[in-house]
Amino acid sequence: MTAQPKDQEHPLYKRDRPIVDNLLLQEATDFNLAELARLRIRYQGFPGARDIQQDLDKILQRWGLTETELFARTRAIHAQGGIYKSRATREEQDWN
Repeated sequence: MTAQPKDQEHPLYKRDRPIVDNLLLQEATDFNLAELARLRIRYQGFPGARDIQQDLDKILQRWGLTETELFARTRAIHAQGGIYKSRATREEQDWN
């Protein structure tokens, strides 16, 4: 009999957990849809972080979306551009 592999801790878990907690309380804005899609991709098939994976499923269900619909909507959002522009400030990008 082979032992089940032990769940791993995702290196970004501590940064992502508060984002997921926030999404659980939020509505499906363009930014939140993009965040949900990004996290779904990050944790898809990951052998651990089961609580995050379950909460991402809950968010999809609460917002009345399938994963296919989520990805279709976020592709359209990203095609318009600018969804993450406000995250970086000029100071962070200024190397002079």
